[in-house]
Amino acid sequence: MKNVFVFLILFGSCALHAQEENKITFGVKAGLNYGDNGRIEVADILNVSAEDRVGYHLGIFLRGKLTEKVYLKPELQYTVNNSTYTLDGVDLDYNIKKLDLPILLGISVLGPLHVFGGPALQYIVENDLENVRLGDVKNEFTVGVQFGAGIQLERINLDLRYERGLNKNRAESSEGIRVDSRPNQFILGIAVDL
Repeated sequence: MKNVFVFLILFGSCALHAQEENKITFGVKAGLNYGDNGRIEVADILNVSAEDRVGYHLGIFLRGKLTEKVYLKPELQYTVNNSTYTLDGVDLDYNIKKLDLPILLGISVLGPLHVFGGPALQYIVENDLENVRLGDVKNEFTVGVQFGAGIQLERINLDLRYERGLNKNRAESSEGIRVDSRPNQFILGIAVDL
């Protein structure tokens, strides 16, 4: 939890500094996530991939211009990822709730079109596999990467991005069921400059 507070302080510091320079935009965002959370393993015998499911995210962002075409955009969002695993004909829903802090560097390439990428810091708040008592994930704080493209139309921004967790991060039950909590997803978002 200490890491979350550190990042919130950094997020706020960037906002105050950028506002002084009059190059900052603050906004809200929301969207849908489509992907999975990795594989499930049962006692080193069975290894099953997740079936893709839709999740969502809600959050805020700051976008600070570094030059006329280059910007830095930290985001803070609450994300819910859902996946389903089928074991012996039974569907098990796996849900992860987390705080995400992508720190994206972007560039305007042609008119309203821009591309971006950067690290995505994640803090897992809740980790739940239906009808299975899972322990906590190995690391509540993990790092991933996001990259994508978007269109800025006045105050509205639409973007499509891909996210992948970089380090293995498993949760395990006392019955020997292990679930990989790394995200592997496409994210469709809409943001509004305030």
